[in-house]
Amino acid sequence: MDNINRLTMFKPQRPVGLIVVITGYGKGKTTTAMGIALRATGHNMKVCIIEFMKGDMYSGEIDGVKRLFPNVELHLMGKGFCGLYGNPYPFEEHRENAQAALKLAREKLFSGEYDILILDEINNALHLGLLDLPQVIELIESKPPLIHIVLTGRNAHPEIIKRAHTVTEMKEIKHAYRQGIEPQRGIDF
Repeated sequence: MDNINRLTMFKPQRPVGLIVVITGYGKGKTTTAMGIALRATGHNMKVCIIEFMKGDMYSGEIDGVKRLFPNVELHLMGKGFCGLYGNPYPFEEHRENAQAALKLAREKLFSGEYDILILDEINNALHLGLLDLPQVIELIESKPPLIHIVLTGRNAHPEIIKRAHTVTEMKEIKHAYRQGIEPQRGIDF
């Protein structure tokens, strides 16, 4: 603890609510966003995570985030990955859920309760037509000045990237799955 007390806490002279995009075909987009939530918890910040696609399958992050309560809350709004892995739900139901997630995101964004809003897999939802580009642009352009928004998922739209302050593209170099290794608990889910 003494080392932590000796650390100089950096405080920006001009705080800015950032728009952060984490995209690409490599592994680790959601994990990166969860790392942001963990870091924010260390600063006693409040984080709201809204899952746009995930929700019908278990991942360790669900129970991991519960351990960060009350600083972090998680809303599983999706019905899984639309059109993939034998997902049984029709497109209309996926769109309805994504629209509900967007409505919740707007409520949380303007509630004044959060420092960071993580919109997990929103890029996929937009790419698949579950959300419309003007809806997402309006959300990020109307955000309060000091709240940070993190948008994850493959296929980030160029107009979203244009509006972001920070963009990271995850690139797969090699993946165990492509070697016939099944997803591993704690690493892949």
